[in-house]
Amino acid sequence: MTTPTEPTSFSTLALPAALLATLVELGYATMTPIQAQSLPSLLAGRDVIAQARTGSGKTAAFGIGLLTALDPRNFNVQALVLCPTRELADQVMKELRRLARFAGNVKILGLCGGVPMGPQLDSLEHGAHVIVGTPGRVLKHLAKGSVEFRGLRTLVLDEADRMLDMGFHDSIRDIVEQLPPKRQTLLFSATYSPEIRALSKRFQREPVEVTVAEVHTEATIRQVFFEIDNKDRVAALATLLRHYRPASAVLFCNTKQRCEDVLTALEGQGFAVAALHGDLEQRDRDLTLVQFANGSVPLLVATDVAARGLDIKNLEAVINVEMAFDAEVHVHRIGRTGRAGQEGLALSLCAPSEAHRVNAVEDYQKIKVDWQPLPAVTNSNPPAPPRMVTLNIAGGRKDKLRPGDILGALTGEAGLAGAQIGKIDIFDMQAFVAVERSVASAALKGLGKIKGRVFRVRRL
Repeated sequence: MTTPTEPTSFSTLALPAALLATLVELGYATMTPIQAQSLPSLLAGRDVIAQARTGSGKTAAFGIGLLTALDPRNFNVQALVLCPTRELADQVMKELRRLARFAGNVKILGLCGGVPMGPQLDSLEHGAHVIVGTPGRVLKHLAKGSVEFRGLRTLVLDEADRMLDMGFHDSIRDIVEQLPPKRQTLLFSATYSPEIRALSKRFQREPVEVTVAEVHTEATIRQVFFEIDNKDRVAALATLLRHYRPASAVLFCNTKQRCEDVLTALEGQGFAVAALHGDLEQRDRDLTLVQFANGSVPLLVATDVAARGLDIKNLEAVINVEMAFDAEVHVHRIGRTGRAGQEGLALSLCAPSEAHRVNAVEDYQKIKVDWQPLPAVTNSNPPAPPRMVTLNIAGGRKDKLRPGDILGALTGEAGLAGAQIGKIDIFDMQAFVAVERSVASAALKGLGKIKGRVFRVRRL
């Protein structure tokens, strides 16, 4: 299938009027290429295998497809979305809940690892229309008999290539074997590897194949490469951070150990930085992502697997502390910046032993890379602290706490202006809000009582 050259309106599809109104309300003006190519087949009930990356609009594509097929009066599980990580599953759930406004009482439940089973078991007892989960946890619930999929209509394998990379092939197979054979199966992957082809052949029936060209180009992302000695890698990274001063940046490393080494070195020089890799406990991962997304920790050192599904708006820069082993992974890394028409910056540190990886990038992207000398930076003073800080509230969804309650306490009792308040994240048992550093003390006092209730609040 070819990529449409003209924007296409959602009104060209046979969608319910209420859904079209919801799409307008959410700011969906026209379909992205992945939506325009896949939705006609999705709505017709066909199996689809689609090559699409994070940020392409794929969640809305399969979300519209599975939600229009739902019967809200039937409280059996009618759709299952499998994701490689809890972070991606959380993003998918948020998007599906936004889209599901048109359909009334649609219950979307997350079944992810890293959190207790108890609350999930309680929620399952009340039924759900859609389950979004990670393979390991969904399989555990199947083994316990706490979930069943007799009424399933749609299966979505989201970022299937990464699920295979993370060793979930057997878990996916064991789950699919317990699903109704008569169903729609949608497979989304950033690559069409032989393993993905084999997965599609095993679980799909005559799928429609959709391929969308890479949306991030050298026109929106400025790439600069710096040759360094391997022993000077971390010092060179600090030089780039002091010279370019990105408001937000992901620093990619190839191993967990390199992540920890970079984290320790940058913290020692006064940078506000956190690490994201596979050894972190789920609670620590959540905390790291909250602080990075809200701007209170502007630098994130990450491995490729840990950063999968990470979708941060307005990411100013990506820095390859080490060159990716594969040119396609390099393109995926840098594609996290320069989104939505904004200019992005991708900086890559390259030791002589990595020259062949740079050559592979040139061949893959059909470009001549821009080599520059490391900038001269004489200022070794500690960098300025981030503009935002994060406050942690010991109360969440289980306490009926909503974003509006937190916002009201800050703008009322604390007297903050709306512009001084950043992102608000609410979890089951706790909540986080970013505020400007200059008003943090006032915000702490104002959050001591929310809706007449006292909550413990601390600054991270």
